[in-house]
Amino acid sequence: MRITTLAMAALAILFGTAAAPADDYPSHPITMMVGFPPGGPTDALARLVGKGMEKALHQPIVVETAAGASGTIATARVVHAAADGYTIGIGNWTSHVGAPAVDSLTYNVLTDLQPISLLAASPLVILGKNAIPPKTATELLAWLKTRTQPTTFGTVGAGSAGHLCGLLFAQKTGARFQYVPYHGAAPAFTDLLSGQIDLACLEASASLPYIQAGKFKGFAVMSEQRWPKAPDMPTMVESGVPGLTISFWHGLWTRKGVPQAVVERLDDAVKTALADPMVKDRLIQIGQVIFPADQQNPAALAAYQKAEIAKWWPIIKAAGIKAND
Repeated sequence: MRITTLAMAALAILFGTAAAPADDYPSHPITMMVGFPPGGPTDALARLVGKGMEKALHQPIVVETAAGASGTIATARVVHAAADGYTIGIGNWTSHVGAPAVDSLTYNVLTDLQPISLLAASPLVILGKNAIPPKTATELLAWLKTRTQPTTFGTVGAGSAGHLCGLLFAQKTGARFQYVPYHGAAPAFTDLLSGQIDLACLEASASLPYIQAGKFKGFAVMSEQRWPKAPDMPTMVESGVPGLTISFWHGLWTRKGVPQAVVERLDDAVKTALADPMVKDRLIQIGQVIFPADQQNPAALAAYQKAEIAKWWPIIKAAGIKAND
């Protein structure tokens, strides 16, 4: 009897110790890794959602930047962190779809990460320098058909969302583009403003002030529906090209092996944050479209990412894109 009692006590201690991290989670600050420069859309989204999550978790969310390599440096830190849920990472189309197709990574983007939730998305927009003749998306499509020389098309790095936007555009319309790669959106904007390139496909919220100021032309958004921040701008689908869509979406992950109870706690905190009126209003102001509540969960993010990879990886591989392109 004494041996049995001691054995049961030992098991209780063992299982109690294993469950403790989930039971009292979080007991200290959580680090959110961001793989893109401060001030950009991913950084802004991280800080807004992080602040909202703090209210639910009763612990600070410390945003830590590790910019570079299309967001994969920050993602690697999440993968190699302790499996306790105290390191999470915000990622986007570039870091979790495009980069894994062109870079040799130390991790598998699907099997080494635990999805937490979809967050929000902002569309890409087809932009043109003021000097080109077309004024609308339909006029742009007609103009491209008359071109005898390839049209210059700015991209933000090999395998970026803007690069794939151009590839899909060419595939769907037959347009011929000469791709001009840039290390970031800022130099692409600069060359578009100065007329050094003809077209680009860049993140809509960063582009809108320039469009409104008449610095360059905004032809169409690349989302399924019109963008609430610019409701008069058509989609490419409306302009006569079915399937010409790409969304610059964001999600939240932690590393594989984090206890399920901790993942659920984080997911609940995301739901709380995205339902907060202050967070919602601010995200709308910066051009983000929040995913519906029924998609704010691990299963929805996993399914969404897999579908995006199934759509885009064949296009990337067929184009022969490499990390140093």
